[in-house]
Amino acid sequence: MHAIPSVPVKTRDRILQTSLALFNERGERNITTNHIAQALGMSPGNLYYHFRNKGEIIYELFLRYEQEMAPMLAIPQQRAMTWQDKLGYFEVIFRGLWEFRFLHRDLEQLFAEVPELRTRYSAFAAMSVQQAQAIYQGMIAAGLVDATEEEVRGLVLNLWVLATSWTCFLHTAAAHTGDPRLLSEAMLRYGIYQIICLEEPFVRGEALAHLAEIKLRYRAPGAVGPLEIIAASQRGIDSSSQ
Repeated sequence: MHAIPSVPVKTRDRILQTSLALFNERGERNITTNHIAQALGMSPGNLYYHFRNKGEIIYELFLRYEQEMAPMLAIPQQRAMTWQDKLGYFEVIFRGLWEFRFLHRDLEQLFAEVPELRTRYSAFAAMSVQQAQAIYQGMIAAGLVDATEEEVRGLVLNLWVLATSWTCFLHTAAAHTGDPRLLSEAMLRYGIYQIICLEEPFVRGEALAHLAEIKLRYRAPGAVGPLEIIAASQRGIDSSSQ
C-alpha cells in the first residue's frame, strides 16, 4: 500500500495553533509576537507577513471559536429533543471553553487590546443566549423541562454567566490556593455539573429519570471539586498561622 502523503499545515494555521497553545498555557498577557515567532522557529518579520500584530491573532482565534460553536448549538430538525441532546450541548460548550480558555480568562483586557472584538463578542453573546432560549423551548416541547418563559430567561442568563465566568473563577482560585489541579480539564468539566444543578428544579421526563446518571458523569462520589480544594487550602493557611 502507498502511504497517504500528509497535508502540510499552512503557515498562517501554524501561527494560530501555536498562539492558542501559548495563550492557554501562559496567559495572553504574558505572550508577545516574539514569543510566538520563537516557538515556531521563524523570524518576527515572517510572522508579521501573516498577522500585523497580536491583536489580529486574537481576533482570528475568536472567529474560529465562534465558527466552531455556532453550528453545534443547532436544534434537531424533524424530531423531538432527547436528554442525550441536552448532554451534547453541555459537552460542546465546555469543550469549546477548554480549547479556547484564554478568551474568557480576561475578556476586559482583550477588549481593550482588540476593540473590534468587543462588537463581535457582543453579537456572539446575543446569538448564544437567543439560541439557548430556543433550545430550552425545544426541551419544554419534548417534556424534558417544565418552566415558564420568565424562568427560562432567568435560567439561560444564569447558565451564560456560569459558563463564561467559570474559567476566570478557576484561575482566580488557582492563584490564591497555588493548587494546579484547579487548572485541569477535569475542573473545567466540573462546570457542567454546576449547570446540571442549576437546571435540576426544572427537569422532567426522561431527563429527570437519567439525572443521577448524568450527575455521576461529571462528579463521581467522593470526587474533589473546586470548593473542596479551596477549603483545604484555607485550612492549611489557618493551621500555619497558629
